[in-house]
Amino acid sequence: MLDLINQYFKHMSIPTFVALYKSIIRSHLDYFCPVWSPNRKGDIEALEKVQKRATKLIPVLKNLPYKDHLKACNMSTLHYRQVREDMTETFKILSGKYDTNVVPHLKTTGIQATRGNDLRIFKTCFKYDLHKFYLLIE
Repeated sequence: MLDLINQYFKHMSIPTFVALYKSIIRSHLDYFCPVWSPNRKGDIEALEKVQKRATKLIPVLKNLPYKDHLKACNMSTLHYRQVREDMTETFKILSGKYDTNVVPHLKTTGIQATRGNDLRIFKTCFKYDLHKFYLLIE
């Protein structure tokens, strides 16, 4: 997809690139099931390389560092977006925004401290990575 964009849009502006990137490439990166929520650093870096390569297609930004590419395009890293989306969905589940028959019931700590809130999730310690990255339900 990047090659097609590069072939047909040689001289594109930043808004044109952002529109093309968000509609064609980002949708594949964010919603492709096998890489929907990677937990290994190497997998996250491999996905991030795609975005790095894509932002280098803009002639104006070609010689700038990657962070400047993101600022100029008003974009965030793929990992940041995934973490933010996970936090949003977890908050919606805990605050009852979804139907309780459909979503998993998350185990909360139940600790009433002077600081904090009632929505703290119980964190289970794991010896192996086998179940570490899966959502635990009661």
